[in-house]
Amino acid sequence: MAQRLTLAHSPCPNDTFTFHAWSHGLLPGAPELTVTLADIDVTNGLAERGAGDLLKISYAALPYVLDEYALLPCGGALGHGCGPLVLTRPEDGPAGPAGPERLAGRSVAVPGVRSTAYLLFRLWAARAVPGGVGDIVVMPFHEIMPAVRDGVVDAGLVIHEARFTYQRYGLHRLADMGEEWESDSGRPIPLGAIVARRDLGEEQLRAVARAAADSVRLAWQDPAASRPYVLEHAQEMATDVIEQHIGLYVNDYTEALGEDGYAAVRELLDRAAAEGLVPPVAPGALDFPG
Repeated sequence: MAQRLTLAHSPCPNDTFTFHAWSHGLLPGAPELTVTLADIDVTNGLAERGAGDLLKISYAALPYVLDEYALLPCGGALGHGCGPLVLTRPEDGPAGPAGPERLAGRSVAVPGVRSTAYLLFRLWAARAVPGGVGDIVVMPFHEIMPAVRDGVVDAGLVIHEARFTYQRYGLHRLADMGEEWESDSGRPIPLGAIVARRDLGEEQLRAVARAAADSVRLAWQDPAASRPYVLEHAQEMATDVIEQHIGLYVNDYTEALGEDGYAAVRELLDRAAAEGLVPPVAPGALDFPG
């Protein structure tokens, strides 16, 4: 009997949409999966412990796990206009100090210290916030906007559907990390990666890469098939927000990273390593061995 593999990814609409066909046995001949849905901070930790065959992780966590895991050339999240946002309360928005200097010494909630959002934020804040920010508070991403609204923290770094819903919390967008990255680098924004254990071997790695790409294609061909599964796990239930979320985060880079996608990942990790924020990535470590 063929080996059954484990896959851990977030319950966010882009991931449940992307992997619905594969995880529900709709791809003949694809490796069978046991799926765990967990917040990205959890899946990053699983990868760092070597716990799991396939995982969706932050690109910021990738340098820490490349000895054991290979980057798949598909299934992840990159794109344009989809970066994390820095949010504040209205009284900390147009009023008071202008621009990012209002974050100096202030507390900021983030969705994980190994998150790509936090890596992009650190690269930006190092040059934009005089003297640096204050306390960094880690919390699940869906708790960040209420925490900012209620004054638990001064600002929040948000991801996913928060891009479409932060106005509902009466919050002010201080900065867009994606815009900052794209204007500076000219590259798409690397967010989430799919990794697979290297010891699966090249044949199995090729099989999981094919299955991931095929799952994306089938999701596009029949989007209605995955809708109940997506809705079951979405933390933001508004259909229009879910559709915007999928449309933004599931794109051509999800089907295949391509040269532009790989170049964006290399540039992000090289810049971060130069600042001492992540370990350096060895030449060839991002190449897919399958």
